[in-house]
Amino acid sequence: ENCFVPTSEIIAVEETELDKKQRYIGKWQKMSKPHAFTVYYVKKARNHRWRCSDVTFWCVDEHLCNQWIQALKELLEMQKSRPKQLLVYINPYGGKRQGKRIYEQKVAPLFSLAAISTDVVITEHANHAKDNLFEVNINKYDGVVCVGGDGMFSEVMHGLIGRMQKDSGIDQNNPKAPLVQCNIRIGIIPAGSTDCVCYSTVGISDPVTSALHIILGDCQPLDVSSVHHNNTFLKYSVSLLGYGFYGDILKDSEKKRWMGPMRYDYSGFKTFLSHHYYEGTVCFQPAKHTLGSPRDKDSCRAGCYICKKSEQQLAEQRKEYGLKHEEDEEEWKVIKGKFLAINAVNMSCACPRSPKGLSPAAHLADGSADLILVRKCSRFDFLRYLVRHTNQDDQFDFSFVDVYRVKRFQFTSKFSEDNESNVTDIGKKRFGQFCRDHPACCCNIANSTWNCDGETLDSSAIEVRVHCQLMKLFARGIEENCKDEAAYSQRSIEQLL
Repeated sequence: ENCFVPTSEIIAVEETELDKKQRYIGKWQKMSKPHAFTVYYVKKARNHRWRCSDVTFWCVDEHLCNQWIQALKELLEMQKSRPKQLLVYINPYGGKRQGKRIYEQKVAPLFSLAAISTDVVITEHANHAKDNLFEVNINKYDGVVCVGGDGMFSEVMHGLIGRMQKDSGIDQNNPKAPLVQCNIRIGIIPAGSTDCVCYSTVGISDPVTSALHIILGDCQPLDVSSVHHNNTFLKYSVSLLGYGFYGDILKDSEKKRWMGPMRYDYSGFKTFLSHHYYEGTVCFQPAKHTLGSPRDKDSCRAGCYICKKSEQQLAEQRKEYGLKHEEDEEEWKVIKGKFLAINAVNMSCACPRSPKGLSPAAHLADGSADLILVRKCSRFDFLRYLVRHTNQDDQFDFSFVDVYRVKRFQFTSKFSEDNESNVTDIGKKRFGQFCRDHPACCCNIANSTWNCDGETLDSSAIEVRVHCQLMKLFARGIEENCKDEAAYSQRSIEQLL
């Protein structure tokens, strides 16, 4: 059997001791004293799943065997992007409370095989990892790994980005402050209820696959949105900012945590039946630097050309005109209305239940977010829209759905506490006294709640800005599916040649 493996996808090489029983099997029985070594490598299967496989080589010449081992180990040493020391945070309570078991049984043995040293912290309460990241000597690590769901990843992300801004003297409360990029990569070992971030960046929620991406030292830049209210920092977001439908689901499900993951289904059905809509005004700056659009069906994949070129064009714009010009002089668009849902996504937000996600053509690192506005419509039409998240139809092909690619946006609800629209000076100038256009009886609920990556925000009036490639993951983006292993092997040969 022929096996073609790029050096970059070899995990480890070890000398192999052959016992007497093995020596009398197959070809080895002809050798008086065989010497062997085993190569552990990544084997790719369908649906983006990776596994650790191995192949053993043998010969009678001990010197030749040692030469091969040494040569392969030297090639592995040349892979400078691979981590040697990792800081690991495990959430023992997330999802089905399997985080510790998943790490110990599936991930730790692979890290050990790849000679990766780890410092493991079992989190004991909310924000344990975030607070710890402000105290540890972060420079001794090549990366940080979180074992848990999207909430655990968000906690580690906030800790790392916050630590970088603090060390650089950046005020996070200033919505116009240029944030310092976080060069320490984050690895995600999925052990939560949804694992949306992992699914959208790797293509599958599988602990072994994610562990192998970390071992190989893959690097995927990721856009991060900062969320502010009245010059006060609230949260960072990498996946979903949802107001209306998705905000109401989260708010209701938080009261039913005793139900486990089923609470999302129950709250989702209940929220759909309630069919609440909310009035407000959205103000946004289009992302003119991006090459793609939300409806071009050009999905973000490994080595994405659109992400690379969009990042370059954004950098050139800022170099030529400056950040102040970009934020103060560029055109703002204003949309008023009654909305069932307002969603802003930095990635597709794909998951097993919705393989395409909320915005199939959203890109991970192009410096923009897709802003989806679902206006008031009938309950039946809204159901048609939701169903399209689970099939191949164009989910934006409705008269009541608008989608825009943006780099900044603001939102103020009609009956929010800050009725005067004082998010920013721009907001004051743009919004005016829109809240008095209609009588109070036109909407039965004053405000919804913002769902920020699975956590609620206290204020309905927010200002959001996308920071291009603010952080990096141990991932390479979603690869195109191989029809079979032979096709993958053929591509590997071509790459090596």
